[in-house]
Amino acid sequence: MTLVMPAPSDSYDYVVVGGGTAGSVIAARLSEDGAARVLLLEAGVDRPPPDAALPPAWPTLVHTGATWGDSTVRQEATGTTALLARARVLGGGSAINAMSFLRGHRSCYDAWESDGAPGWGFDDLLPYFKRSETTVGRDPGLRGVDGPLTVAPAQPPHPVIAALLGASTQTGYRRASDISGGTEEGFGCTDLNIVDGRRQSAADAYLTPSRHRANLTVLTEALVHRLDVRDGRCTGVEYSTPGGTDRVACRGEVVLTAGTFGSAQLLMLSGIGPPRHLREMGIAVAADLPGVGANLQDHPICNVVYSAARPVPAGSNNHGEAAGLVRSQPGLDGPDLQMVFVDSLGHIPGVDAPEPGEGYTIGVAVMRPYSRGTVRLSSGQPGALPRLDPNYLGDDRDLAAMVQGLRLAREIGQAGALDDWRAYEMKPGTRTDDDAALQAYVRRSLASYFHPVGTCRIGEDALAVVDRHLRVHGIGGLRVADGSVMPSIPSANTNATVCAIAERAADMLRGRSS
Repeated sequence: MTLVMPAPSDSYDYVVVGGGTAGSVIAARLSEDGAARVLLLEAGVDRPPPDAALPPAWPTLVHTGATWGDSTVRQEATGTTALLARARVLGGGSAINAMSFLRGHRSCYDAWESDGAPGWGFDDLLPYFKRSETTVGRDPGLRGVDGPLTVAPAQPPHPVIAALLGASTQTGYRRASDISGGTEEGFGCTDLNIVDGRRQSAADAYLTPSRHRANLTVLTEALVHRLDVRDGRCTGVEYSTPGGTDRVACRGEVVLTAGTFGSAQLLMLSGIGPPRHLREMGIAVAADLPGVGANLQDHPICNVVYSAARPVPAGSNNHGEAAGLVRSQPGLDGPDLQMVFVDSLGHIPGVDAPEPGEGYTIGVAVMRPYSRGTVRLSSGQPGALPRLDPNYLGDDRDLAAMVQGLRLAREIGQAGALDDWRAYEMKPGTRTDDDAALQAYVRRSLASYFHPVGTCRIGEDALAVVDRHLRVHGIGGLRVADGSVMPSIPSANTNATVCAIAERAADMLRGRSS
């Protein structure tokens, strides 16, 4: 499809900045109103590499031009850096991720309300979770039946995954009937956004059926430099393409959907953020919002890896077809650990060294981390990679939860259901058993699960960035509607939650939701 460059004098009702998961949803929904002119700007390319469509190939995508090439700064608690695979392609993370589509446990969303985001609990989000998806054979009061994304568990599961599920039951965990629905704890096969053996991204599901609309313009390879802010209102954006730099006006609202890193970065480049940091970068302050770029959270992950006693069949899906939500200790208000069952050696692209032989993995991720980090500018130049500090394990409670998670994973790994598959534990290795040794293993092997959130969080306190309607405090005509607005990270892979936020944001923009 030939893309039409908007003229500099063009004015739109909505300018959506960032064509990832949230931007794909919002642009498609807003353009359903034929009277509204919608422009979607995406810095990345129109299509991901061909292998992106093939579910087992997803780990290879983090080293392609479909990502920005981000890494963390050296982490104080670990002494290491971590790869952060931020997508640079239409469809965003949904075009390169592991295709797991599941909600966090309802307790994590209900916590948003107590964190200063009234009206954002699980029951408030449920209609939008449902609106995004089509499922078959589920409770229609909980799951969607006519949404753009078709999601379902692997049928049948990989034989190693099936054995791991059996091992979790033998260890005493509940077998969940719908672990992706947000109301259960235990283990089960997760929903995957794989249709007829191929990835279905948010761009595939939402944008592709919408791009024929005359009122929707999608422009890729368009890097937004800054927002035009005049007299306390956002009136448009400045952006560049391979053909040069342009400005476009917006007579309605500009919606930032550039992701947890990109939305915070663009606000700061536009003079909206912590004043001292902006001045250090040589940027004039348009709005004093110290919370921009603060509150960064991510799921840290480590692996328990097993060598297999016999050949492991090649996986045809995403390698991680099943997961469990469990509590690291009694008395918590909800599950704080996810264990993901993987049909191969390792699960952390860019971190795990290739291992000889065959095997399988139990990934352990802290779902409700206490640690908080920051996104900061590395320079005032558009396109420069930001300075990313998730502050992994900055709170000792996260390290304690991870060590306990490794111990629980090992119990599953030793269950009888795996006797025919298990040869020996490769990582951490059976000699790594006391707390000190496991803590050392966590520090040297910890990696990102690629789920950053929180840098433009909802709230009304001094460090909040947007109000409960996702409007940027102090700036008219500007909203943020992506993972950055989450007050705290959900206890699941984040893509389904971003879809729900985007669905609700589209209703808010159209005046259909309070």
